[in-house]
Amino acid sequence: MSDEVRAKIKITSFTDIKAWQEGHKLVLKIYEITNQFPARETYSLVDQMRRAASSITSNIAEGFGRQSFRDRVKFYYIAQGSLTELKNQILIAKDIGYIKEGDFEGIAAQANTVHKLLHGFILKSKSFIS
Repeated sequence: MSDEVRAKIKITSFTDIKAWQEGHKLVLKIYEITNQFPARETYSLVDQMRRAASSITSNIAEGFGRQSFRDRVKFYYIAQGSLTELKNQILIAKDIGYIKEGDFEGIAAQANTVHKLLHGFILKSKSFIS
């Protein structure tokens, strides 16, 4: 898709935001992979990872619903913080053997994609703050 075509796409819902779309894929991957964790982790690492992952997309959605770009950006930064928290938890899960190296690489790559998209989205949103 060319930059010209991309510039003409109107975002009418938070689900139109590429960072949200890729974040949603990450949420689904986290739910899938944490289903394989030991039952004893249900109320600790599993819960933390799922909450952090869903917080990313939830805060993008909440930010989108705000009226001012200043408020929007605040929630997008919270989403970025949740993403960083999740990246840490993914590393922990890998290092203690709950996530295999191959699965880790896929999830880490998806998290990095979300991070780049969210960072760009924040910068673009900040450009509207006067």
